[in-house]
Amino acid sequence: MTAAILLWAVTAAQAMLVAAMACSAYRLIRGPRAQDRVLCLDATYVSAMLLILTIGIRTGSAIYFEAALIIAVLGFVSSVALAKFLMRGEVIE
Repeated sequence: MTAAILLWAVTAAQAMLVAAMACSAYRLIRGPRAQDRVLCLDATYVSAMLLILTIGIRTGSAIYFEAALIIAVLGFVSSVALAKFLMRGEVIE
């Protein structure tokens, strides 16, 4: 019974994460300013990372956890680069 509850909970979490990614994609397209779009990209990569983690929980494979770690690191670096670009107009000094 606990396996069925875990499967149901992971499926519900995946559905909610897909809905969050859809809302974020809508805001990415309709965002009036560049800052809104950067914030949506942050929300999208966090949702994608969590979606991959839930897939890893569902399958029991460790490769998904490593992929989520890579997405987190690359998402953080890209957020910093975009913020620096919006502040100064250049990424590399």
